[in-house]
Amino acid sequence: MFLAPLLLGLSACASASRGHGQNSTFYNPIFPGFYPDPSCIYVPERDHTFFCASSSFNAFPGIPIHASKDLQNWKLIGHVLNRKEQLPRLAETNRSTSGIWAPALRFHDDTFWLVTTLVDDDRPQEDFSRWDNIIFKAKDPYNPKSWSNAVHFNFTGYDTEPFWDEDGKVYITGAHAWHVGPYIQQAEVNLDTGAVGEWRVIWNGTGGMAPEGPHIYRKDGWYYLLAAEGGTGVDHMVTMARSKSISGPYESNPGNPVLTNANTTSYFQTVGHSDLFHDRNGNWWAVALSTRSGPEYLHYPMGRETVMTAVSWPKGEWPTFTPISGEMSGWPMPPEQTDIRGVGPYVNHNTPEHLTFPPPPPLPAHLTHWRYPIPSSYTPSPLSHPNTLRLTPSRLNLTALNGNYAGPAGQTFIARRQQHTLFSYSVTLDFTPSTADEEAGVTAFLTQNHHLDMGIVLLPRGAAAGAAASLLPGLSPEEEGEGEGKKGELIPHVRFRGESYIAVPKAVAYPLPRAWRRPGGKLVLEVRAGNASHYVFSVGPEGRRSERRTVMEVSNEGVSWGFTGTLLGIYATSNGGNGTTPAYFSDWRYTPVEQFRD
Repeated sequence: MFLAPLLLGLSACASASRGHGQNSTFYNPIFPGFYPDPSCIYVPERDHTFFCASSSFNAFPGIPIHASKDLQNWKLIGHVLNRKEQLPRLAETNRSTSGIWAPALRFHDDTFWLVTTLVDDDRPQEDFSRWDNIIFKAKDPYNPKSWSNAVHFNFTGYDTEPFWDEDGKVYITGAHAWHVGPYIQQAEVNLDTGAVGEWRVIWNGTGGMAPEGPHIYRKDGWYYLLAAEGGTGVDHMVTMARSKSISGPYESNPGNPVLTNANTTSYFQTVGHSDLFHDRNGNWWAVALSTRSGPEYLHYPMGRETVMTAVSWPKGEWPTFTPISGEMSGWPMPPEQTDIRGVGPYVNHNTPEHLTFPPPPPLPAHLTHWRYPIPSSYTPSPLSHPNTLRLTPSRLNLTALNGNYAGPAGQTFIARRQQHTLFSYSVTLDFTPSTADEEAGVTAFLTQNHHLDMGIVLLPRGAAAGAAASLLPGLSPEEEGEGEGKKGELIPHVRFRGESYIAVPKAVAYPLPRAWRRPGGKLVLEVRAGNASHYVFSVGPEGRRSERRTVMEVSNEGVSWGFTGTLLGIYATSNGGNGTTPAYFSDWRYTPVEQFRD
């Protein structure tokens, strides 16, 4: 059952837009999973295609671009940040809230422009070096090599956006919400060199916390300024002002906020950070970010996702946004088209995923790392193990030992986004550790501060947390087949451990049954969403599902936090030691089960 959307303003807009017929029905989120801060454009010059960018924070490849011709089928076509040399500093940022914030995607003079901010949250708010504002451009967004290296410009703030005025001048608008704000500022800019003029405050918002995400639109003789306020939590909202001059003064819309789900019981909360675009019939649409958390705001492992709504914008008037819900009604959409020239899957389809890692590289485009990877640590189909992905362990585990960044040696970790409320994710692991603390496994990873891991690790018998005289749940001593054994000898264990600011279960480790350790024996490791609030981690021998055992059932609250969304993936680490034993992963499966929208 879906909450009935409130179709405010659609009838009023009918006289202001063209090409009307029967209203369409569509479903939010349009980009499920970790796709926050959407920025979308309609480009008729490129085969009437819609393009959307979203934030990626510390994930790499960064700044995903999705495209659609019908507003219904959205396909990954590439990433703006796809080479280390474009922006080397991503390897150095600290803290889990660092990385790429709020890209603004625009098209002008047959060129795609993307302006964004690389944030280093380990530095003071007023420090210019904390806010590395940058410009990318490309002629062909489908070609990763087309995207330029970053051009840097000076602005102490974030959420920057370009705007071309009718007189040929180009402006950058950006926000800053802390010590020297809150405000939205603007300056003239040379996008090719990054040279900026004097920054001036053009609006302070409506009084809500942290005015941010500014976008300017020229329409009917007005400059409309769209922004977000209230912070990115449950008080998030979209507000608007307008002026007859690009530099202001801007008058606030008396109907603010124009879009929010604050103080409602909606499953979709934190609605804000919006962008506006129209289709070929002149009908207006908006995208925004939202979390599927309900007002309780406790269980939202997919983090901030992209939602869409229809907008009424009669000539000379303020726009009216249809409130966000799971099932939406909007303007008639273009006819369905699925001929997008993409490199990744459709982001909003429920297609099961099965990866077999054929040679040669590259790996599938939708897979992601945390900051820059060491390419040699990921080998698809090595000669000795065809149809596997060989991971060479990093010294750092998923938390890391030296703060919240990976350092030059990187972290051996690769994942895909969780995109469904209920799902199963599994891999088959071939791993024979030979040195203490060598580990390989699966994870539900939000950031280096928030992750839930289950791995196979070499530990002394009886020395690991929860391991002394313990058996895997559901196994009898006869099935386990260990006997007393020699205390202190190194044997493989299955271990669950979590990292979060929120309480997570204590680490537990169980010796692997002897029957599971036979030569050539492989294990299936699985993470599934048992319900909307808990993950179930399980392990068992390949081909013998009846022997699979639950290792831990754990709340997803520990990975429901902050700016990003949960990644489901695999890792290999020596946990700070000198181990070099590779792990071989195969039969990677992500199976959607159900999508909750209410």
